Amino acid sequence: MQLKIILEISDEGGYTVYVPSLPGCISEGDTEEEAVKNIKEAIELYLEPVEDEIASISVHNPEIREIIV
Repeated sequence: MQLKIILEISDEGGYTVYVPSLPGCISEGDTEEEAVKNIKEAIELYLEPVEDEIASISVHNPEIREIIV
């Protein structure tokens, strides 16, 4: 999966990074490398299914698969 990220220099120092296509998915870091590493972790968490969501979907008996993103 390819996502665009926006990396900005923070007024307080360091960097802020966010994903426009994932509202609320934002992170930061002291360096560009750290900010990018942190946003990758934030994306993984953002896209991770929530157990309640899976339970509500299972009423319809869908097939649930895991994929590598």
